[in-house]
Amino acid sequence: MPNPTSETKPRPAGQGAGADSALTALPAIDVTLGQVVSRMAREYLKPHWKLAAIALAASAVVAGATGAVPLLIKLALDNIVGTDAWMLLLVSIGAIAATAVQAIGTYIARMNMATIGQLIVATIQKRMFSRIMHADLAWVSRTHSGRFLSGFLYDANRVRDSITVTVIDLGQNLLTVVALIGAMFWLNWKLALIGSTIIPFVAFIVRKLGKRTRKATQRNLEGSGDLTAVISEALKGIRVVKAYDQEETEISRTGRVIDMVCATALKAIKNRNMASPITGMLSGIGIAAVIYFGGRSVQTGFLTIGDLGGFLSAMLLAYEPLKKLANTQTLMHEGAAAASRIFPILDIEPSITAPGDAKPLVVTDGSVRFENVHFEYSDGTPALNGIDIDIPKGHTVALVGPSGAGKSTILNLVPRFYDPTEGRILIDGQDVRDVTLSSLRAASSLVTQDPFLFDDTIRANIAYGSPDATDEEIQTAARNAAAHDFIAALPNGYETTVGEAGFKLSGGQRQRIAIARAMLKDAAILLLDEATSALDTASELQVQTALARLMQGRTTLVIAHRLSTIKHANMICVVDEGRIIERGTHEQLVNMGGLYAELSRSQFIAEPAAETASDAAVAIAGE
Repeated sequence: MPNPTSETKPRPAGQGAGADSALTALPAIDVTLGQVVSRMAREYLKPHWKLAAIALAASAVVAGATGAVPLLIKLALDNIVGTDAWMLLLVSIGAIAATAVQAIGTYIARMNMATIGQLIVATIQKRMFSRIMHADLAWVSRTHSGRFLSGFLYDANRVRDSITVTVIDLGQNLLTVVALIGAMFWLNWKLALIGSTIIPFVAFIVRKLGKRTRKATQRNLEGSGDLTAVISEALKGIRVVKAYDQEETEISRTGRVIDMVCATALKAIKNRNMASPITGMLSGIGIAAVIYFGGRSVQTGFLTIGDLGGFLSAMLLAYEPLKKLANTQTLMHEGAAAASRIFPILDIEPSITAPGDAKPLVVTDGSVRFENVHFEYSDGTPALNGIDIDIPKGHTVALVGPSGAGKSTILNLVPRFYDPTEGRILIDGQDVRDVTLSSLRAASSLVTQDPFLFDDTIRANIAYGSPDATDEEIQTAARNAAAHDFIAALPNGYETTVGEAGFKLSGGQRQRIAIARAMLKDAAILLLDEATSALDTASELQVQTALARLMQGRTTLVIAHRLSTIKHANMICVVDEGRIIERGTHEQLVNMGGLYAELSRSQFIAEPAAETASDAAVAIAGE
């Protein structure tokens, strides 16, 4: 996949030239807590409804067992005063049974929800990755990879925790509080009304804290994405950092982001943890009121010691789940903040798609034709104006011109990385927008200036896109790409791992592996994006030789800054400001005395060795 330079990188709809940063290209959406809970339950919890039902049933059993405890305490206290030893034994057995049921029910509920939580995270991560892989290249390119990574590493787990907390803590604790309040009303409805007066105040305060927590969590998650981005950039650019002695600059920059993440995390933690002490203080007021009025009732004979003891037990038992309910609200708001960042990824729809009745591309000759092709950025700025190019079977057409002319955009339109705003592109007479994307992209091979290699073996990198290739086919492709000899000299040969982005190999070696990959694919159309511009003369000779073999019999569209590499093209198109201003063979363009002639004089005077390398490569390939 080519990496469009700033000169020709199209901006998708909604992104003008004033975008502040890559991260702002994918902002969080504004959703309410209810919308988040509804969507997560519908899309992610519903497939696991059996496990969730078991967890809720277990939670209900736990709540019921907890609600029975105050009644057991009432019976125990009443019979301590009396002489019924048999009743005390039954109450003791009941207490053991209640605690056993609580323990077993809690284990079942939490294990089921932990399983659901992990399955939901896996589903979200798979869907996010699938969306990113199928999204338009322009959308992916304008969003920093750190934003995506934070979604996988932080946001998805926050959503999981929110769902787990919602079903277990909210469900179990709410049921427990309801059961205990029911026990209190059964014991004495007047005291129950007094004790319940704190609940509306707790709900009001928790709601306020939840909103504050969500805002702080939103900023924290954004900061986590920024942190992932700056660390990733620093590691990728470590050579530049060290070459320019900027270690302290990067340390300082990263430190500022870390401090911001720390500050927002502490703010979220502060708001979350305020719920428990506030709930505790209000509960203490309710308990004090019950002790006073209940105690007076015992003194006046309206209540028994058992009634008051059971009632106070119910209130004390309700304190812990009530505190957890307060914390649950803030955790749910944290999950909602994370979900608001995940939804834009999950909801992205590619604009570059094939129609429903699209048929596979039928490649006969591999000819490519541009007919009056125009392309505009989303803000209306033109990039291409009336491009007409005809590339017959087996011919090579080269694109040259100054930076920002539109060369990369022309090349990117062939595999539909972008679509023209006007005109059309035909392959063997078929409009590329009318065929399936998979068949279209199977018809072409791409070799770029800085080819990407996966952190895998050389064998796997060559066979990428051709998974069924045999060892013999892989080695043949490597030989044709002038790569077999250096591969065979490596300690593990084709099983040698290349490291992250192929850093264990030289630029020329990476390029030849990329060429071998293209040879193995054996597509009819070849797209070359400045495939030798970053190489030294010795490496360029080897790569040019491999490219010359690769281009034989294939329809080739090549972008080149070094004119020596495209002297032998069937046609050269000079692109400037989105238009083709000159076209012809090398000799014809030199004789015209235009822009190409000027570029040719300056380059061939400055780089005579490059011209010799190009001629030698063509001669070797033709042997």
